[in-house]
Amino acid sequence: MNTAPNHSGDPSSPAQDRRSLRADCGNCFALCCTAFGFARSADFAVDKPAATPCQNLAADFSCTIHDRLRPRGFRGCTVFDCFGAGQHVSQQLFAGRSWREHPETREEMFAAFAVSRQLHEALWHLTEAERRSLDPDLVEQAGQLRLAIGQAVDGELSSLLVLDVAALHARVREVLMEVSAEVRAYHSASGDGRLESSLRPGAQLMGVNLRARLLCGAELRGAYLIAADLRGSDLAGADLLGADLRDARLDGADLSRALYLTQPQVNAAIGDRETLLPPDLAVPPHWEPR
Repeated sequence: MNTAPNHSGDPSSPAQDRRSLRADCGNCFALCCTAFGFARSADFAVDKPAATPCQNLAADFSCTIHDRLRPRGFRGCTVFDCFGAGQHVSQQLFAGRSWREHPETREEMFAAFAVSRQLHEALWHLTEAERRSLDPDLVEQAGQLRLAIGQAVDGELSSLLVLDVAALHARVREVLMEVSAEVRAYHSASGDGRLESSLRPGAQLMGVNLRARLLCGAELRGAYLIAADLRGSDLAGADLLGADLRDARLDGADLSRALYLTQPQVNAAIGDRETLLPPDLAVPPHWEPR
Protein backbone atom coordinates (compact mmCIF):
# COMPACT_ATOMS: atom_id res chain seq x y z
CA MET A 1 0.00 0.00 0.00
CA ASN A 2 1.19 3.52 -0.73
CA THR A 3 1.99 5.22 2.58
CA ALA A 4 3.19 8.50 1.15
CA PRO A 5 2.29 11.45 3.41
CA ASN A 6 -0.80 13.37 2.54
CA HIS A 7 -0.41 16.67 4.36
CA SER A 8 0.33 18.52 1.15
CA GLY A 9 -3.26 19.53 0.62
CA ASP A 10 -4.45 16.53 -1.37
CA PRO A 11 -7.78 15.14 -0.19
CA SER A 12 -7.48 12.38 2.38
CA SER A 13 -8.23 8.69 2.11
CA PRO A 14 -8.31 7.79 -1.58
CA ALA A 15 -11.32 5.72 -2.56
CA GLN A 16 -9.29 2.79 -3.89
CA ASP A 17 -8.02 2.07 -0.36
CA ARG A 18 -11.52 1.51 0.98
CA ARG A 19 -13.39 -0.25 -1.78
CA SER A 20 -13.98 -3.37 0.31
CA LEU A 21 -15.32 -1.17 3.11
CA ARG A 22 -18.31 0.06 1.12
CA ALA A 23 -21.73 -1.45 1.68
CA ASP A 24 -23.00 -3.72 -1.09
CA CYS A 25 -26.62 -4.29 -0.10
CA GLY A 26 -27.29 -6.51 -3.09
CA ASN A 27 -24.94 -9.12 -1.65
CA CYS A 28 -26.14 -8.88 1.93
CA PHE A 29 -29.00 -10.68 3.64
CA ALA A 30 -30.38 -7.40 5.01
CA LEU A 31 -28.42 -7.86 8.23
CA CYS A 32 -28.80 -4.22 9.25
CA CYS A 33 -32.58 -4.63 8.87
CA THR A 34 -32.68 -7.74 11.06
CA ALA A 35 -29.76 -8.05 13.48
CA PHE A 36 -30.13 -4.66 15.15
CA GLY A 37 -33.13 -3.34 17.01
CA PHE A 38 -34.36 0.21 17.33
CA ALA A 39 -36.88 2.14 19.37
CA ARG A 40 -39.55 4.40 17.96
CA SER A 41 -38.15 7.91 17.75
CA ALA A 42 -37.56 10.79 15.37
CA ASP A 43 -35.30 8.44 13.41
CA PHE A 44 -37.54 5.35 13.38
CA ALA A 45 -41.29 5.28 12.95
CA VAL A 46 -41.79 2.01 14.85
CA ASP A 47 -40.21 -0.19 17.50
CA LYS A 48 -38.24 -3.16 16.20
CA PRO A 49 -36.67 -5.77 18.48
CA ALA A 50 -33.18 -7.01 17.67
CA ALA A 51 -32.87 -10.21 15.61
CA THR A 52 -36.24 -9.63 13.91
CA PRO A 53 -36.89 -8.52 10.32
CA CYS A 54 -38.03 -4.96 9.72
CA GLN A 55 -41.67 -4.67 8.68
CA ASN A 56 -40.50 -3.09 5.42
CA LEU A 57 -38.23 -5.97 4.43
CA ALA A 58 -39.17 -7.81 1.23
CA ALA A 59 -38.70 -11.52 0.55
CA ASP A 60 -35.64 -10.81 -1.60
CA PHE A 61 -34.01 -8.80 1.25
CA SER A 62 -34.72 -5.46 -0.40
CA CYS A 63 -36.49 -2.57 1.31
CA THR A 64 -40.05 -1.95 0.13
CA ILE A 65 -39.82 1.78 0.96
CA HIS A 66 -36.18 2.40 0.10
CA ASP A 67 -36.93 5.49 -1.97
CA ARG A 68 -39.30 6.88 0.69
CA LEU A 69 -37.46 6.13 3.95
CA ARG A 70 -37.16 9.69 5.19
CA PRO A 71 -40.75 10.80 4.53
CA ARG A 72 -41.99 7.53 6.04
CA GLY A 73 -40.14 8.21 9.30
CA PHE A 74 -37.09 5.98 8.86
CA ARG A 75 -34.36 8.59 8.70
CA GLY A 76 -32.12 6.37 10.82
CA CYS A 77 -31.95 3.82 8.02
CA THR A 78 -30.54 6.43 5.64
CA VAL A 79 -27.78 7.28 8.10
CA PHE A 80 -26.56 3.76 8.89
CA ASP A 81 -23.56 2.23 7.12
CA CYS A 82 -22.02 -1.20 7.75
CA PHE A 83 -18.65 -0.38 6.13
CA GLY A 84 -18.96 -3.51 4.00
CA ALA A 85 -19.50 -5.89 6.91
CA GLY A 86 -22.91 -7.02 5.65
CA GLN A 87 -21.79 -8.53 2.38
CA HIS A 88 -18.65 -9.96 3.97
CA VAL A 89 -20.60 -11.85 6.63
CA SER A 90 -23.28 -12.94 4.15
CA GLN A 91 -21.04 -14.09 1.33
CA GLN A 92 -17.74 -14.96 2.98
CA LEU A 93 -18.36 -16.11 6.53
CA PHE A 94 -21.64 -17.85 5.67
CA ALA A 95 -20.87 -18.73 2.05
CA GLY A 96 -24.05 -17.19 0.67
CA ARG A 97 -26.40 -19.18 2.93
CA SER A 98 -29.14 -16.84 4.13
CA TRP A 99 -30.72 -16.86 7.56
CA ARG A 100 -34.11 -17.35 5.94
CA GLU A 101 -33.11 -20.51 4.09
CA HIS A 102 -31.01 -21.73 7.01
CA PRO A 103 -32.67 -20.48 10.21
CA GLU A 104 -30.07 -22.27 12.30
CA THR A 105 -27.52 -19.65 11.20
CA ARG A 106 -29.47 -16.67 12.53
CA GLU A 107 -27.89 -16.29 15.96
CA GLU A 108 -24.29 -16.67 14.83
CA MET A 109 -24.80 -14.62 11.66
CA PHE A 110 -26.29 -11.69 13.53
CA ALA A 111 -23.58 -11.86 16.20
CA ALA A 112 -20.87 -12.00 13.54
CA PHE A 113 -22.37 -8.97 11.83
CA ALA A 114 -22.33 -6.94 15.04
CA VAL A 115 -18.66 -7.69 15.60
CA SER A 116 -17.64 -7.34 11.96
CA ARG A 117 -19.32 -3.99 11.60
CA GLN A 118 -17.19 -2.60 14.43
CA LEU A 119 -14.02 -4.08 12.95
CA HIS A 120 -14.78 -2.78 9.47
CA GLU A 121 -15.24 0.72 10.86
CA ALA A 122 -11.87 0.39 12.60
CA LEU A 123 -10.35 -0.63 9.27
CA TRP A 124 -11.87 2.48 7.68
CA HIS A 125 -10.12 4.74 10.19
CA LEU A 126 -6.83 2.83 10.23
CA THR A 127 -6.61 3.08 6.45
CA GLU A 128 -6.77 6.85 6.77
CA ALA A 129 -4.34 6.94 9.69
CA GLU A 130 -1.83 4.89 7.74
CA ARG A 131 -2.22 7.14 4.73
CA ARG A 132 -1.98 10.49 6.48
CA SER A 133 0.75 10.01 9.04
CA LEU A 134 4.27 11.27 8.37
CA ASP A 135 5.74 9.18 11.19
CA PRO A 136 7.08 5.85 9.88
CA ASP A 137 6.49 4.22 13.27
CA LEU A 138 2.85 5.28 13.31
CA VAL A 139 2.41 4.19 9.72
CA GLU A 140 3.77 0.78 10.66
CA GLN A 141 1.58 0.52 13.76
CA ALA A 142 -1.54 1.42 11.80
CA GLY A 143 -0.62 -1.06 9.08
CA GLN A 144 0.01 -3.87 11.54
CA LEU A 145 -3.28 -3.25 13.29
CA ARG A 146 -5.08 -3.14 9.98
CA LEU A 147 -3.51 -6.45 9.03
CA ALA A 148 -4.40 -8.05 12.38
CA ILE A 149 -8.02 -6.91 12.12
CA GLY A 150 -8.21 -8.05 8.52
CA GLN A 151 -7.01 -11.50 9.54
CA ALA A 152 -9.60 -11.63 12.33
CA VAL A 153 -12.38 -10.64 9.96
CA ASP A 154 -11.28 -13.18 7.36
CA GLY A 155 -10.57 -15.95 9.87
CA GLU A 156 -12.70 -18.63 11.47
CA LEU A 157 -16.18 -17.68 12.59
CA SER A 158 -15.65 -19.24 16.01
CA SER A 159 -12.57 -17.06 16.59
CA LEU A 160 -14.38 -13.92 15.47
CA LEU A 161 -17.23 -14.48 17.90
CA VAL A 162 -14.90 -14.70 20.93
CA LEU A 163 -12.60 -11.87 19.85
CA ASP A 164 -11.79 -9.31 22.56
CA VAL A 165 -13.12 -6.36 20.61
CA ALA A 166 -12.71 -3.92 23.52
CA ALA A 167 -8.99 -4.63 23.79
CA LEU A 168 -8.58 -4.27 20.04
CA HIS A 169 -10.50 -1.00 20.05
CA ALA A 170 -8.17 0.35 22.74
CA ARG A 171 -5.15 -0.36 20.55
CA VAL A 172 -6.82 1.21 17.53
CA ARG A 173 -7.84 4.28 19.49
CA GLU A 174 -4.29 4.83 20.71
CA VAL A 175 -2.93 4.87 17.17
CA LEU A 176 -5.76 7.04 15.86
CA MET A 177 -5.19 9.62 18.59
CA GLU A 178 -1.44 9.78 17.92
CA VAL A 179 -2.03 10.32 14.22
CA SER A 180 -4.68 12.89 15.07
CA ALA A 181 -2.24 14.90 17.17
CA GLU A 182 0.25 14.86 14.30
CA VAL A 183 -2.26 15.89 11.62
CA ARG A 184 -3.90 18.53 13.80
CA ALA A 185 -0.56 20.09 14.65
CA TYR A 186 0.16 20.46 10.96
CA HIS A 187 -3.14 22.22 10.25
CA SER A 188 -3.72 24.16 13.48
CA ALA A 189 -1.49 27.08 12.48
CA SER A 190 -4.22 28.21 10.09
CA GLY A 191 -7.02 27.67 12.61
CA ASP A 192 -8.99 30.15 14.70
CA GLY A 193 -7.37 30.54 18.13
CA ARG A 194 -10.38 32.36 19.54
CA LEU A 195 -12.29 29.09 19.79
CA GLU A 196 -9.50 26.99 21.28
CA SER A 197 -11.10 26.63 24.73
CA SER A 198 -14.44 25.41 23.39
CA LEU A 199 -13.16 23.10 20.67
CA ARG A 200 -12.25 20.02 22.66
CA PRO A 201 -13.13 16.32 22.67
CA GLY A 202 -16.71 15.71 23.73
CA ALA A 203 -17.60 19.41 23.67
CA GLN A 204 -21.26 20.37 23.89
CA LEU A 205 -21.66 22.42 20.73
CA MET A 206 -25.31 21.79 19.89
CA GLY A 207 -26.68 24.61 17.77
CA VAL A 208 -23.50 26.67 18.12
CA ASN A 209 -22.75 29.19 15.39
CA LEU A 210 -19.41 28.20 13.84
CA ARG A 211 -20.23 29.61 10.45
CA ALA A 212 -17.41 30.64 8.11
CA ARG A 213 -14.70 29.85 10.63
CA LEU A 214 -11.22 28.44 10.21
CA LEU A 215 -11.54 25.26 12.25
CA CYS A 216 -8.34 23.78 10.86
CA GLY A 217 -6.83 21.25 13.24
CA ALA A 218 -9.74 21.51 15.68
CA GLU A 219 -10.03 18.65 18.18
CA LEU A 220 -13.70 17.76 17.78
CA ARG A 221 -13.45 14.07 18.61
CA GLY A 222 -16.74 12.92 20.13
CA ALA A 223 -18.11 16.49 20.12
CA TYR A 224 -21.86 17.08 20.03
CA LEU A 225 -22.35 19.23 16.94
CA ILE A 226 -26.06 18.53 16.60
CA ALA A 227 -27.64 21.33 14.52
CA ALA A 228 -24.43 23.35 14.72
CA ASP A 229 -23.91 25.91 11.96
CA LEU A 230 -20.70 25.03 10.11
CA ARG A 231 -21.67 26.60 6.82
CA GLY A 232 -18.68 27.84 4.85
CA SER A 233 -16.18 26.67 7.48
CA ASP A 234 -12.82 25.06 6.77
CA LEU A 235 -12.27 21.84 8.74
CA ALA A 236 -8.94 20.79 7.26
CA GLY A 237 -7.25 18.45 9.72
CA ALA A 238 -10.13 18.65 12.20
CA ASP A 239 -10.54 15.40 14.14
CA LEU A 240 -14.19 14.34 13.75
CA LEU A 241 -13.86 10.83 15.16
CA GLY A 242 -17.23 9.95 16.65
CA ALA A 243 -18.51 13.54 16.42
CA ASP A 244 -22.30 13.81 16.35
CA LEU A 245 -23.18 15.74 13.20
CA ARG A 246 -26.92 15.14 13.21
CA ASP A 247 -28.60 18.07 11.45
CA ALA A 248 -25.35 20.05 11.45
CA ARG A 249 -25.34 22.61 8.62
CA LEU A 250 -22.45 21.90 6.28
CA ASP A 251 -23.52 23.99 3.28
CA GLY A 252 -20.40 25.15 1.48
CA ALA A 253 -18.11 23.80 4.20
CA ASP A 254 -14.77 22.24 3.30
CA LEU A 255 -14.41 18.79 4.87
CA SER A 256 -12.23 17.39 2.10
CA ARG A 257 -9.27 17.09 4.47
CA ALA A 258 -11.15 16.50 7.71
CA LEU A 259 -9.88 13.57 9.77
CA TYR A 260 -11.82 10.37 10.50
CA LEU A 261 -15.03 11.48 8.80
CA THR A 262 -17.47 8.69 7.89
CA GLN A 263 -20.44 8.31 5.58
CA PRO A 264 -22.93 7.93 8.46
CA GLN A 265 -21.80 11.29 9.85
CA VAL A 266 -22.23 12.92 6.45
CA ASN A 267 -25.62 11.28 5.97
CA ALA A 268 -26.81 12.62 9.32
CA ALA A 269 -25.83 16.19 8.47
CA ILE A 270 -27.34 18.79 6.14
CA GLY A 271 -25.24 20.04 3.27
CA ASP A 272 -25.41 20.97 -0.37
CA ARG A 273 -23.61 20.42 -3.65
CA GLU A 274 -21.00 22.99 -2.63
CA THR A 275 -19.98 21.04 0.47
CA LEU A 276 -16.53 19.56 -0.13
CA LEU A 277 -16.12 15.96 1.02
CA PRO A 278 -13.24 13.48 0.89
CA PRO A 279 -13.28 11.62 -2.44
CA ASP A 280 -14.40 8.33 -0.89
CA LEU A 281 -17.51 9.81 0.69
CA ALA A 282 -20.68 10.41 -1.32
CA VAL A 283 -23.08 13.32 -1.31
CA PRO A 284 -26.28 12.00 0.33
CA PRO A 285 -29.36 11.93 -1.93
CA HIS A 286 -31.31 14.12 0.49
CA TRP A 287 -28.88 17.02 0.16
CA GLU A 288 -30.56 19.48 -2.13
CA PRO A 289 -28.69 21.91 -4.38
CA ARG A 290 -28.92 25.56 -3.49
